[in-house]
Amino acid sequence: MPLPLPEKALGFGLAAVARPGYINLGRDEDLGADRSVETLRHRTHTLLDTAYATGVRYFDAARSYGRSEEFLADWLTARPEIDDVTVGSKWGYTYTAGWSTDAERHEVKDHSLATYERQRAETDALLGDRLDLYQIHSVTPDSPALTDQDLHARLAELAATGVAVGFSTSGPAQADAIRAALAVTVDGTPLFRTVQSTYNALETSAGPALAEAHDAGLSVIVKEGMANGRLAGPHAPDALRTVAEQTGLSSDAVALAFVLRQPWARVVLSGAATVPQLAANLTAAPAVLDDEQTARLAVLAEDPRVYWQRRGQLPWH
Repeated sequence: MPLPLPEKALGFGLAAVARPGYINLGRDEDLGADRSVETLRHRTHTLLDTAYATGVRYFDAARSYGRSEEFLADWLTARPEIDDVTVGSKWGYTYTAGWSTDAERHEVKDHSLATYERQRAETDALLGDRLDLYQIHSVTPDSPALTDQDLHARLAELAATGVAVGFSTSGPAQADAIRAALAVTVDGTPLFRTVQSTYNALETSAGPALAEAHDAGLSVIVKEGMANGRLAGPHAPDALRTVAEQTGLSSDAVALAFVLRQPWARVVLSGAATVPQLAANLTAAPAVLDDEQTARLAVLAEDPRVYWQRRGQLPWH
């Protein structure tokens, strides 16, 4: 059965709002000092209400995004009439910050079968049959998730229940990870139905591999389309600001439109932390940019090693 994902649309990701600390720029201004569980729960629900009311139908969480699954589950339970959304989550990282912004480690990665079994039970306890897509979180070429046949068998069992299995990628070798994942099969059948990767005007290296994934029948979800805030507001490079002025839109909308214009991109995630940010994001559309403007933005791309080194240096706010 086809995974019910919208086509050429924005989704909403909870990475930036379901925990007090994250690496997006501008969080002090966006969230302020009160980041209690209940304050962020309310903020998340308001954003989910706004997103749904304006047509967003894919929502993305993860075990490591603080209380993202809990907040999303609460929102769905309180709105039983909403039955036309697709819910995705991810396993493979454990949240370890204890609701603090200055923890020594905010999350710990482990792609073992044991972690899958534990986190699958945790996700099921919160989202139950509302979960449509379960993704391995941040696969890299050296991830044991690419070679562990026992894990593959368990994921295939999950897929047989109707939950689609996917993976996300990160790091300068995203393309290698994508191609390795495309080769994973169980009993001759490809295991993965979706791929979620970082792609934006500064980091385009995964583009050819994402096109291959699309051609192989996977649905492509794009994360970090605004490069953790580097393509928004005062941080936006001059070329992006120029195109924004030409189109009459915000820099963040143009950054997301650049991604939506890629022929293989199906869903592009907004990681907005405020309603005005979300409203601006939602003005993005592939038709916003012409070929000349798209080409002007394409030259912003950095060497992926440089991009990921800089991302790794972003502080947790």
